[in-house]
Amino acid sequence: MGKIQVTKQEKIALSEECKEFIAHLKLERRLSDYTTRNYQYAIQSFFNWLLQCEGRVINPGEVTKIQCRSYIVEIQNKYSRRTIRNHASGIKTFFKFCLTRNWIKINPFHNLTLPKPEKQLPKFLTEKQVFKLLEQPASTKPSDAKISFHALRDLLILELLYAGGLRVSELIGINYGDINLIDGSVKVTGKGNKQRICPIGQKPLKTLAQFRTQHSKGLSPDEPVIINKNGSRLSIRSVQLLLKKYLKSAELPIDLTPHKMRHSFATHLLNNGADLRAVQELLGHSSLSTTQVYTHVSVSRLKQVHGLSHPRA
Repeated sequence: MGKIQVTKQEKIALSEECKEFIAHLKLERRLSDYTTRNYQYAIQSFFNWLLQCEGRVINPGEVTKIQCRSYIVEIQNKYSRRTIRNHASGIKTFFKFCLTRNWIKINPFHNLTLPKPEKQLPKFLTEKQVFKLLEQPASTKPSDAKISFHALRDLLILELLYAGGLRVSELIGINYGDINLIDGSVKVTGKGNKQRICPIGQKPLKTLAQFRTQHSKGLSPDEPVIINKNGSRLSIRSVQLLLKKYLKSAELPIDLTPHKMRHSFATHLLNNGADLRAVQELLGHSSLSTTQVYTHVSVSRLKQVHGLSHPRA
């Protein structure tokens, strides 16, 4: 979900209903802390808006469909369509939860008209650009032991992101016990604590073996693979920053996020003839429609090839 910011001055105390809903997301649905936090931001933002409009705290059972429509209209000047739709979905889910507990009689967000989503194709790197990016960690001075640690670890990070099509949260969550050295795969935990097996190939395994031999302090199956110099698990933010550093050194767009490596992974597979459902499984998408966005990119590439190669194009 995109996050609607709520400043400290604007925050209001969570209602008991919202507290129970957040606990439900964490304990029963087992959503990640990041996703749960965004649900909470969405709900607090909405009820804070109601407080500002009505001059008093509004209980979930008092919320009307007219208020919900007004809220959606007003925030269209502040947030992207995607953020609005994501947060409306979160608030709707909250009211659905309240409905199952008989705290409210209707879900005021049900069948609410929302702005149409923007049609955006995923940004990705070309194969040539990815190879150039992967060359960057090795360009550091091998004589410096400290740089050698970062060079190997950073190369491992980039190779795993691209070879496995991993989310950053999945990457940093990998322990040595999750690596299968025989078949060249890794077990990752994705959204909703769903686990899947991702093939990663021999090159990342070779880098992993070298990094573990030279620099990894922990050899037990429960030890994290992606660590800092002190042996602690690396943060998502650290991965984002190191990618920007290597994008800059490779003279590539620095606004590309680690998730774009995942986009590149999917696009390159489809461009080279991979089956869409196989890519769906590799990405860990629960719905095929989520994966189908990459087919638009591939079709664009096919049209380009057709235009350049076909005699009657």
